[in-house]
Amino acid sequence: MTYFRSNAPLLAALGLAISPVAMAGFIEDSKGSLELRNHYLNRDFRQSGAPQAKAEEWGQGFTARLESGFTEGTVGVGLDAIGELGIKLDSSRDRRGTGLLPFGPTSHEPVDDYSELGLTAKLRASKSTLRLGTLQPTLPVVTYNDTRLLSATFQGGMLTSQEIDGLTFNGGRLTRANLRDSSSRDDIGYSAATSDAFDFAGGSYAINPQLAVSYYYGKLEDIYRQQFVGLVHSLPLGGGFSLRSDLRYFDSREDGQRRAGVIDNRNFNGMLSLSHGGHRLSTGWQSMSGDSAFPFLNGGDPYSVNLVTFNTFTRAEEDAWQLRYDYDFVALGIPGLSFMTRYVDGRNARTATGDHGEEWERDSDLVYVVQSGPLKNLSLRWRNVTFRSGNGLTTDVDENRLILGYTLALW
Repeated sequence: MTYFRSNAPLLAALGLAISPVAMAGFIEDSKGSLELRNHYLNRDFRQSGAPQAKAEEWGQGFTARLESGFTEGTVGVGLDAIGELGIKLDSSRDRRGTGLLPFGPTSHEPVDDYSELGLTAKLRASKSTLRLGTLQPTLPVVTYNDTRLLSATFQGGMLTSQEIDGLTFNGGRLTRANLRDSSSRDDIGYSAATSDAFDFAGGSYAINPQLAVSYYYGKLEDIYRQQFVGLVHSLPLGGGFSLRSDLRYFDSREDGQRRAGVIDNRNFNGMLSLSHGGHRLSTGWQSMSGDSAFPFLNGGDPYSVNLVTFNTFTRAEEDAWQLRYDYDFVALGIPGLSFMTRYVDGRNARTATGDHGEEWERDSDLVYVVQSGPLKNLSLRWRNVTFRSGNGLTTDVDENRLILGYTLALW
């Protein structure tokens, strides 16, 4: 069974007569790529009374991206397109639920394939670009999810402006969302609540090459409103050492009709990373306060340093710390090979039975990217996860993921 969706043609909607001369940049600056992603996920549930013993699926994803240049003139016109196709290689109704494949609402059988077509019209004037249609923003208040076969997308409009040196402004409105394992465009929302629109505005300013600050405001109409302040600083220490600081603060409250109930959350999180040669050692922390969990859009990810492979550590009142180590084997003469391991410990999470919920996660990634030959740029990734919880939290998981990725430039 095939699921398919597309935008209405957007070039016709622009209603512009474009001369062959003006079209030169539209074609000459265009580019296209095809990304292939083969993803196997095996998740064993270790807690007693789990509804299924394991979730195990295997699929192949294809993502084609076509990006035009802009026509000549004061206002340049362009058009982008994204086409996504996910194919089931192995699954069953008793092993579904990995997030790789959608399944039927009544049969619960994973579909054989699912797909999406999205178009984005774009207008450029000076150093400002307006995009209308399918969007994949990567901002503190809205970051699209890209952790399975296909990536999530949103529908709406977004203006990006860099008219002032050092300042990047982003603002817009999103009205629909397509989740990573879905072919339908749903109303934008949070948890089980839906909204007519998500409005956002803000930007980042580079004070100097080592220091940048940012502020964003987002409002999911009748559900929540959110403010973000961030700071990123890089400091060379000498002797080949460098220190990077990444500090993030969110203030989230309910909005209007409060369709998702009470939203009351303050989230301060940050990470310090010390690098030398191929080594990087990082420590992260998070302090949550308020009566609710940290809210973020369906189809998106929370902008938190403790967003890891399986868990998000965003429950009400949860405090968490992280220790992480990365190594790039190019320092040993093996370019393309890298390793990462981290441990995150969350405490004091609010649960139905109390305020002392505990959870921890240990992740390891081993990645190799082929450096030459006919398979150049082919990436092979093994991800291993252990997650445990207690004191009112009841999920225990052992998980392995094998991911092969390759992106082919079409022109």
